Amino acid sequence: MFRLSNNLIGVLNFVTFLLSLPILGGGIWLATRGGVTDCEKFLQTPLILIGVFFMLVSLAGLVGACCRNTLLLSIYLSVMFILIVVLTVFTVFAFVVTNKGAGEVTSNRGYKEYRLGDYSHWLQKRVENSKNWARIRACLSEAKVCQSLRESNQTFDQFISDNLSPIESGCCKPPSECNFDYQNATLWTAPATDANSSNPDCSTWSNNQSILCYDCRSCKAGVIANAKDKWKKIAILNIIILIFLIIVYSVGCCAFRNNRRDNDGPVGWKGGYA
Repeated sequence: MFRLSNNLIGVLNFVTFLLSLPILGGGIWLATRGGVTDCEKFLQTPLILIGVFFMLVSLAGLVGACCRNTLLLSIYLSVMFILIVVLTVFTVFAFVVTNKGAGEVTSNRGYKEYRLGDYSHWLQKRVENSKNWARIRACLSEAKVCQSLRESNQTFDQFISDNLSPIESGCCKPPSECNFDYQNATLWTAPATDANSSNPDCSTWSNNQSILCYDCRSCKAGVIANAKDKWKKIAILNIIILIFLIIVYSVGCCAFRNNRRDNDGPVGWKGGYA
């Protein structure tokens, strides 16, 4: 009777192999499609690498379990162990670097204001790096994150009561403390006096619709706040994945033990291990 653990590892890796196909296909499609934006180009290489990685690991686990190949199964288990360690480290790191910082509630505003200094130094350094920010800025511009605000035609009272996203609040308008006069959501007039020049974002703001506050510290803070929310969700998902991987790793260890017993046992002998 074929071992239960070998069967289970085989089925799980067959499913993983099938899941790797659309990931790899998506990366190849982005790489070969014309008119790809810089943001999409940034995604294509990771997608291809992730797709190839899961495909090879799945094949190693599938062949190792179903064909009772001890070498391939040992490679599979080694990769799984490394993956468990990496995910554990990343999950802990994600909770640590996203623990600090939050948007500040402003009086009579439905949205929050975001300050770069409120967040962890590691995240600040990532967005303040000129090369990183040039890529992020290009993505914000290509995604037209401020276009919906520009087309909303809201009155000032409607605008300040709106629940803006961190990126909209930080990148599409000047900080409230600058006391700019509202024309529309993405068009503001500087006050006659320069009383708030201590905030560099007040002078960085531009009514040029391709610039706006994309170079403001508040925009960088808004990007971090948006990433922080996603990182926390990913960290929670990682915990679920880790539990699943540990279970699969344990079953894989049973399959590995079965393979060794079969290879060490007499020819033609079949056991009934799990």
